[in-house]
Amino acid sequence: MFAIFLKFAENRPKAPEFVDAHKAWIKQGFDDGVFLMVGSLQPNMGGAVLAHGVSRDEIETRVNEDPFVVEGIVSAEILEISPARADQRLDFLMA
Repeated sequence: MFAIFLKFAENRPKAPEFVDAHKAWIKQGFDDGVFLMVGSLQPNMGGAVLAHGVSRDEIETRVNEDPFVVEGIVSAEILEISPARADQRLDFLMA
């Protein structure tokens, strides 16, 4: 499982130009069954993604294909989590 933090960077003013492509990237992550949740970092710092079911290399490749990352609108930090205990509703993460 991965927590990905996409924090605004130098080229943040270019975000409106690439927001549709970024949203398409997010949709693809959900369509592929990799993304579990996306949301905003508060206050207005960028975004976060929870992902699972892929290797570190695969998630790094996917994140590096995000148009916001490519264009330097955000910088990405990927943290890998090895779940040890979870609420019953999240049992699928323990496999």
